[in-house]
Amino acid sequence: MVFLNLLTLGLWSKLGRLTHYAFDAVLFSAFLAGMKRSTGLTFKTEKVTGENKEVATWVKKYLDVGEWVMDQSVAIAGSSGWFERTR
Repeated sequence: MVFLNLLTLGLWSKLGRLTHYAFDAVLFSAFLAGMKRSTGLTFKTEKVTGENKEVATWVKKYLDVGEWVMDQSVAIAGSSGWFERTR
């Protein structure tokens, strides 16, 4: 087992950790999207990006992923029998 770990240089554990962080990042982005939809509170991206347009583009893409995840989640939940609309 140690030999296999030396061969892969522990890449499987690094890949698992990276996957976990990516999932957490998407979950947090979806949380921000849900907060925006339910309360109208929007994250101030200029606080993070400053005047850097490239970082602003990446932050916008990151927040758009959360919006997409919210859209897909609502569509799947709405078409299942486990949820009902109350509003």
